[in-house]
Amino acid sequence: MKLSEIKSVLGGLEQIAFELPNGELVPRHFHVTEVGKITKNFIDCGGTVRDEEVINFQLWNANDYDHRLHPEKLVHIIELSEKILSLPDAEIEVEYQGETIGKFGVDFNGSNFLLTNKATDCLAKDNCGIPTEKPKYKLSDLQAASCCEPSSGCC
Repeated sequence: MKLSEIKSVLGGLEQIAFELPNGELVPRHFHVTEVGKITKNFIDCGGTVRDEEVINFQLWNANDYDHRLHPEKLVHIIELSEKILSLPDAEIEVEYQGETIGKFGVDFNGSNFLLTNKATDCLAKDNCGIPTEKPKYKLSDLQAASCCEPSSGCC
């Protein structure tokens, strides 16, 4: 979800709810402690120089049950961040503290913002020789090697 999309969704909400990938809700008394731009400059394993930019929201649970973040307040925080930090309309990444700090993508299901799992990936598969699909074998076509005979001592 891009920054413009989350602002648009927030405009039609009465309350904000974030849902973790396991279906649990982030406690409603969370705070957005940071809105920022993260720029990552790196070289992938194939030697290609890459630039990546995301908008980062950091969610934090406080023991402050009286001050819940309302949609219009988050829109104000986003707009202030856009102005001061010159934020682009980039994808949003959410940091949230579980057992360790987790990084999530964001989607929306009509009522909750869904924190979606992110995964690592090889960006240079064509240069690394990594097949795009696992080869498929029929077990009936495989011949047992002689070293795996019950009396071979390999087991």
